[in-house]
Amino acid sequence: MGLNISDKVVTRSPEETVLLGAKIGAELKKGDLIALSGDLGAGKTMLVKGIAKGLGIDDYMYVNSPSFVILKEYRGREDLYHFDVYRLDEEGFSETLDHEKYFYGNGITVVEWACNIKGLLPDKYIEITAEHGKKEKERIFKIKEHV
Repeated sequence: MGLNISDKVVTRSPEETVLLGAKIGAELKKGDLIALSGDLGAGKTMLVKGIAKGLGIDDYMYVNSPSFVILKEYRGREDLYHFDVYRLDEEGFSETLDHEKYFYGNGITVVEWACNIKGLLPDKYIEITAEHGKKEKERIFKIKEHV
């Protein structure tokens, strides 16, 4: 951990959101976990596309939300484990799969809707909250490291 990024970043287009994600992805290390929260359409999945790009994942533009499958894995400089727990709570998530294998594993983990399983998150993680900005394509990302 130890991102070299401001604690609040405003993007003005999906492309800028991908670039922000790429900057974050380039700084991530094995074992890092990003807890990503925000309203529908706030840019969470676009940010994950960028994180995939920053991790050297060739098909980063094909990254999409694993809403119905819960987890998608991608191979790059580091493996990316992309969760979407929108439809789950802590109990449902724990029963669905062995999350500790991913949360404490050798890859990078991103959990969309992490607020639904906050009690299961490790002590150290990066929290990113995505919000709609004042303009149509504007997004605000608040970044906080829990160490």
